[in-house]
Amino acid sequence: MHKAILFDLGRVLVHFDFQIGYRGLEEACGIPALEIPRRLAPGGLVERFESGQVSAEAFFDEFQQTLGIQLPFERFCEIWSSIFTHAILPESMLAGLRKRYRMVLLSNTNALHFVMIRQWYEHLLRHFDELVLSHEVGAMKPDDKIFDAAVSAAGCRPEECFYTDDIERYVAAARTRGIDAVVFQSRAQLEEEMQTRGIAWD
Repeated sequence: MHKAILFDLGRVLVHFDFQIGYRGLEEACGIPALEIPRRLAPGGLVERFESGQVSAEAFFDEFQQTLGIQLPFERFCEIWSSIFTHAILPESMLAGLRKRYRMVLLSNTNALHFVMIRQWYEHLLRHFDELVLSHEVGAMKPDDKIFDAAVSAAGCRPEECFYTDDIERYVAAARTRGIDAVVFQSRAQLEEEMQTRGIAWD
């Protein structure tokens, strides 16, 4: 029997599109949107930020140096966090699940993005008992450390956790740890997966 529900954040709970941010930066500094991730990739800056290895200020400084740009910090934060567009799952589902199960958010994210997530989607976050965030844990999925933190936050055995994520290799990693995990494709598909397991939310 399931005792805890673990949700990924991006493209499960809330939709995002990095291209929106890259296009915003192109408009602000003139560097083609497609070029920006290519310049950032060699230094692994985004990954280091999301695993908590660099602060928001250090990330901003290195970002500007790598791209050779200058932007006010507030303007950068606005563009960087413009990637979030809309909620995918309804609050009513989260509220219903919370009445029956321990709720854990498990996300690869960073300090700047999560400031905006808290501002815009607090009505969704308030239904979670624990937030397991890569930049706070110091490790990103599929690392053992972040899954161990999620199971600890769930307060039950791995096999008593149900987890959904849009990235297949993260789901595979969860399964190797004994977690009942499925790849998220749509709200309807998730509801069907939960119903077959006897997971109720209404």
